[in-house]
Formats: sequence, C-alpha cells, structure tokens
Amino acid sequence: MEFSPTLQRGILLKRYKRFLADLTLESGELRTIHCANTGAMTGCAQPGSRVWFSTSDNPKRKYPNSWEITETDEGHKICVNTIRANTLAVEAIQLGLIPELRNYTDLKTEQKYGQENSRIDILLTDQNRQNCYVEVKSVTLLTDQSSGLGQFPDSVTTRGQKHLRELTELVKNGQRSVLLFIVLHSGIEKVSPAHHIDEQYTELLKQAQKFGVEVLCYKAKIEVSGMEVCNKLPFSNA
Repeated sequence: MEFSPTLQRGILLKRYKRFLADLTLESGELRTIHCANTGAMTGCAQPGSRVWFSTSDNPKRKYPNSWEITETDEGHKICVNTIRANTLAVEAIQLGLIPELRNYTDLKTEQKYGQENSRIDILLTDQNRQNCYVEVKSVTLLTDQSSGLGQFPDSVTTRGQKHLRELTELVKNGQRSVLLFIVLHSGIEKVSPAHHIDEQYTELLKQAQKFGVEVLCYKAKIEVSGMEVCNKLPFSNA
C-alpha cells in the first residue's frame, strides 16, 4: 500500500475531541487534521512527536488532512489510522502473504452477518469449502518496551466484544472464523489481550478460541512512503 499523494510532516501539539489533532508544520503554520482512531491511542499521541498526514481531494471534507503515522522518541513508527489495517489485510490476502488465508476464489468486504446486526471485515468464499469470516483489528498499544509486547484493545470495546460473540456463533454453525490482528507499531514483536483494560474482551476471546475461532497476528512494515504486511507474530492468551 503506497501513500499517494506523498504524506506531509508536522509536530503534534495535541489530540482532542477524539477525532481532531492540532499540528505545527515545518513552515510554522498551525493546522487541524482528522484522526480516524476511536481508541485511547496510548503511547501514540505524545505532544511533540513527529507525525505524518495524508490529504484527501474530497471537497466536502471539513478537514481534508488525516493523521497517518506517528514516530515515537524511541524511533518507532506507528500507523494510527485504524482504517489502514483493513486495507493492508485485503492486500495481503490477495497477494498470498497470509498462508492461512490463501486459495479462496472470492473476497468481499463489509458483508452483513450474524445475529447482532454486524458486518464482517472480510468474507472469503470458495465453492469447495466452508466460508471464512475474517474480523480485522489493528494493534498499536506497546505495553512492554523491553519484550516488545503489544496488546489489544487499548480501551474497553463493546464493539469488539460483539464481534467475538459473532465469530464464535459462526464456528458453532460450521463456518470458519478468524480474528486477524494487524500490528501497526514497529516496536511490537508479540501480541496478547489487554486483560487489564478490557477483562470481558479477554474472556470472550478465550471462549472463542476454545470453540475454534482462529487468531492470527501479522505485522506491517511502516514507512512514510507506504506499508505492507511483512511477517507473522506470536499470539498468547497468557
């Protein structure tokens, strides 16, 4: 996935109202940009951090710029635009970069499913086998710098809890379901649930795995020019 047009750079002043952030550009100009991340963004939004933002050509947008990448004091790059996780997942599946999800004949996104009025991020189908429902989550919370431990979620997620219930029901009904974590933090080398943040999510995830929901973790290589899924990471419920 390439960023086009080229990303612009600024220094973060503050994030506020969840969806907005103020920057100062290299020219000294102050600018307000959109933040497409509803989470706590712990460790991703420190004032003074270097950030990069994209520009939309949609004339109807009040804030045409979107926050894409943060660089931490330790030199780690983080993609804070959670929408990109889905784009990367689709691209990686189509390119065969995720072996567990290869060889399906059709891929659709945002398909309605389940008993709780949900939409699955990715639906993979093949006439010779069961459907595969893939729910994509982005991981940006680094909780242990020394070990590279990343955790999900970074705030209580009732939506994520609902998705786990839906994935579990799919498996019970004979379908294949996958929870796919796309790691968007260059410092993360392994993933686990953030039980200290959302205990209910952790318990639902354990139950889901017991019934057969698969959990996959893949890391993205993050550059200012673009991103791509590069390698699989270990996941542990411990």
